[in-house]
Amino acid sequence: QAQQPPMAGAPAAGAPPPPAGQPQQQAPPPPAPQPNEALTASALASATPEMQKNMIGERLYPLIHHSQPDLAGKITGMLLEMDNSELLHLLESPDALNAKIQEALQVLEAHNAAQATAGGE
Repeated sequence: QAQQPPMAGAPAAGAPPPPAGQPQQQAPPPPAPQPNEALTASALASATPEMQKNMIGERLYPLIHHSQPDLAGKITGMLLEMDNSELLHLLESPDALNAKIQEALQVLEAHNAAQATAGGE
């Protein structure tokens, strides 16, 4: 019995076969969204509201962490209560974001002060 000739383009023995439908050379994977990459309307439109908040939060957190490393998680959570359209504006406008961060800090300070007062009675 004659051995079957190897298939054209077959990988060398021991190498994993290439995924079906892909050329032999490595095709670059589709770019994953980077934190600094702008959120596209189409990317948001195809996501559920919960995923949209997640996508926006992942981009807001590093921006907030830059100025408030200790409270970045808390402030991000507070800001995510806002409308997505407002959040997108914050991503595009550092001044607006800084204003919201200051607002969140004031709310946290007032909350902490109220708890301290309530605890002292």
